[in-house]
Amino acid sequence: MATIEHNHRSGQPQPPLTNRAHPRIYAILIALTLWFIFAVWAFSGGGGLVDYLLFVVSGFLCVALGLPLILFRVGRARGAAPGDDQPPLRDWLRWDYDTSTGPLAGSSAAAQILLPVAAAAIGMTAIGIIFHVTGG
Repeated sequence: MATIEHNHRSGQPQPPLTNRAHPRIYAILIALTLWFIFAVWAFSGGGGLVDYLLFVVSGFLCVALGLPLILFRVGRARGAAPGDDQPPLRDWLRWDYDTSTGPLAGSSAAAQILLPVAAAAIGMTAIGIIFHVTGG
């Protein structure tokens, strides 16, 4: 949902306001989560309980990815309402993103959505590399 509002003081149009994340944000989020899953498996190899726990954690993460993806696909199959066309990601980043505490710049919203998973994936990769370098 995008609306264009005008600033009453200056008369200049404000950026469109949306309450939906761009589909590319979801795609990046899925890719980062898959990266995290593969990085976690850097600790496998000893067999036994560690591999079992990694399998369980990977399963939970796959379910956490799968359910929203299925819901997204079902909602898209029903057809979008008129005016729900998403702009290119570059334009969406300039829009305002509506949150429960007020509007937020689209670029800031994207960073806040993606940063925790990106930090976890990068951190787990670094820890896995250190684990293998030190002979763990």
